[in-house]
Amino acid sequence: MSGNVAAVDLGATSGRVIIGHVGPGELRLEQVARFPNQPVRSNEGVGAEGESQYGLHWNILELYRSLTEGLGTAIRSQPELASIGIDAWAVDYALLRGGRMLGVPYHYRDDRTAAGVAAVHGVIGADELYQRNGLQQLPFNTVFQLAADRASGDLAAADGMLLIPDLIGYWLTGVARAEITNASTTGLLDPVKRSWDTELLARTGVPASLLPALIEPGQVLGPLLPAVAAELGGNTGGARAARRSQPISVIAVGSHDTASAVVAVPATGPDFAYISSGTWSLVGVELDHPLISEAGRAANFTNEGGVDRRVRYLKNVSGLWLLSESVRTWERTSRATIDLPTLLAQADAVTSPVAVFDASDERFIAPGDMPARIASWCVEHGMPAPQSPAEFTRSIIESLAAAYADTIELAASLTGTSIAAIHVVGGGSQNALLCQLTADRTGRPVLAGPVEATAIGNVLVQARANGMLDGSLESLRALVAATFVPRRYEPRGR
Repeated sequence: MSGNVAAVDLGATSGRVIIGHVGPGELRLEQVARFPNQPVRSNEGVGAEGESQYGLHWNILELYRSLTEGLGTAIRSQPELASIGIDAWAVDYALLRGGRMLGVPYHYRDDRTAAGVAAVHGVIGADELYQRNGLQQLPFNTVFQLAADRASGDLAAADGMLLIPDLIGYWLTGVARAEITNASTTGLLDPVKRSWDTELLARTGVPASLLPALIEPGQVLGPLLPAVAAELGGNTGGARAARRSQPISVIAVGSHDTASAVVAVPATGPDFAYISSGTWSLVGVELDHPLISEAGRAANFTNEGGVDRRVRYLKNVSGLWLLSESVRTWERTSRATIDLPTLLAQADAVTSPVAVFDASDERFIAPGDMPARIASWCVEHGMPAPQSPAEFTRSIIESLAAAYADTIELAASLTGTSIAAIHVVGGGSQNALLCQLTADRTGRPVLAGPVEATAIGNVLVQARANGMLDGSLESLRALVAATFVPRRYEPRGR
């Protein structure tokens, strides 16, 4: 059986709506909408020392308006659209009361969470926290953000919390659930039992009633609300009723975008590592069960939920955010647009050694003058700082490739996995210099693509739930490998 589904794929810098045409041996994508996702700074009053305070927020209502316009286009294009799936970035959320959103969701790059980290570690140490949630220590994990909300008093006003893709699903269907792959990034989920850790919730001061029931990828969240369906053109009345066999449903997919991306890794064997490369780089391997060890905690590896109860054993490594934020700085200071392919070609032509810095240093998380921060890191560590945009770009890409290589070696050592090849998916798969340097530094072949892995994984989970496809993740990946043949980079001698 063939059919069509719509994937809503929300990234940290842009969103898109993509129609997937799927059937046995068939997988085609059609992008029907693409829109920016730009955060907004707002004045949040005066601090204790009299200085103005600013918050960094997601423009969630504009994002919702854009994605519903895209869904309307998809439905008009494919009146028999079977379902909709939603994926987005992790950790961020909206607080609700009586089903109504309280305030605008904070961006994970907002600097409010430092106090939240201290508050959580005041009641549970980092080592014990890892034993409970198996999660990589990142200052913006949801558990720390909620602690910041508790300290500010915002949490006391709320009776619900929904992560971003769950919030969109709630607005579309009226059903509030927490999809489990994204719930696993909160730091509040027991990764072995795959349930909320009620003891941890109590210790950190988060009411258990705040969190919705969990839902697995492939389960139906619910049909579109009648008012939403009418607005999108997917109502079942009038002439359209004769053209539709059933209402359009929203199906839970791997709503953490990396979970969907890993579904679409075109691996043809078990011995692979993956890098979902975009604003962030998620570097790791796939396991059948969580691996929670002191060595894993020391190496800052995380156990995140995957589709079909798999575990994404990975490490968040800074990604192409370093380059995009640098480009924004150069464009702002030069008042000229930078052509990225030209800049990458110039970086490829740099033959002199450049600094390899710690791409995961926390100073690189917040928006701002990234080249100045990189130069400062180099000076602090006795290295000559890059001078030109081409040298900075080469330094960034060399540093990312070095971080990838170190992380992959750690993943192999911690898990006992034999890694024969590395799959790079997402936007970074288009960066030939990054892929080649990754092959060089790891000594393993790199297979690059597909670019739209997240949307593909979203589509595949929906298609299987709708009976358009069947089989294991491996069979889904075989279809991806046959449809989107990756580009291969062989390691060169260094």
